[in-house]
Amino acid sequence: MPAEFQHDALRASLPVLAAGQPLPRQAQAYQRFYGLDLPRSGMAFESGLGLYQAAGFDLVAQYWLPPRPRATLVLLHGFYDHMGLYRHVIEWALGRGLAVLSCDLPGHGLSSGARASIADFAHYQATLQGLLAQASRLGLPHPWHVLGQSTGAAIAIDHVLYQADSPLDGETILLAPLVRPRAWGWSQVSYHALRPFVKGIARRFSENSNDPGFLPFLQADPLQPLQLPTAWVGALVKWVRYIEAAPRSARSPLIVQGEQDRTVDWRHNLKVLDGKFAAPRLLRLPQARHHLANELPALRSEYFSFLEQYL
Repeated sequence: MPAEFQHDALRASLPVLAAGQPLPRQAQAYQRFYGLDLPRSGMAFESGLGLYQAAGFDLVAQYWLPPRPRATLVLLHGFYDHMGLYRHVIEWALGRGLAVLSCDLPGHGLSSGARASIADFAHYQATLQGLLAQASRLGLPHPWHVLGQSTGAAIAIDHVLYQADSPLDGETILLAPLVRPRAWGWSQVSYHALRPFVKGIARRFSENSNDPGFLPFLQADPLQPLQLPTAWVGALVKWVRYIEAAPRSARSPLIVQGEQDRTVDWRHNLKVLDGKFAAPRLLRLPQARHHLANELPALRSEYFSFLEQYL
């Protein structure tokens, strides 16, 4: 089904994020295309879509409110991703009485910026700080939990390790967290070899979920970046050193990791996180791949049940 929206035009039509604003026509089409209007849920909820600025970017944020929210889930998507791919997580959270707030990272989805690129991972921290300011402006209820997938998990890790006064006073949930990607040594060699000559290489879409419909959807998704920018890899090289030198935290995050993950170096990453946090609570899924937010329903149900024990 072709999309009925154009991302630059949609962003230009959006007001500043605020409660109770009607959605522009293209915004309604965007929500329908990705199922973010949750047509199958039968839930009563309020939804909003709007802009905020951080680190020089025009960022598109979105919220969903059940009738009487008891807490808030701040949702951070992964590299190449955007909010439109997280319907399953959003629907689950709303069903548990959680308000949900998310945004498209710089260079992703509806937000501005060179596609999938970043000069410094500090810009992701500014993005999250700005998103938390939006949560405060909207009056979203505490506790504020954070859930990040892959690079989104990396942003959450960075925040809670270095921000002792963070307003995120609930659980820290890490799905397939990124510290180092798979084949990290080779990736660094390739980056240093290619950096003087190219700004990016063609993206290779991988089978990162057991859901047979997910990869075809990604390949047809109009918001998918088609290149891996060398600038992003360079920013990651610096960030890995920074995060592995981070101070230890007393927090105990919830970590969900698929053992068939071929995107991140998950064995190394779990060791790093075990050293950075106080007794992380870990669920390993032997059959799951990387994109846990879009895994098969049975696998999602298993880790959602695990998370519900603590929420």
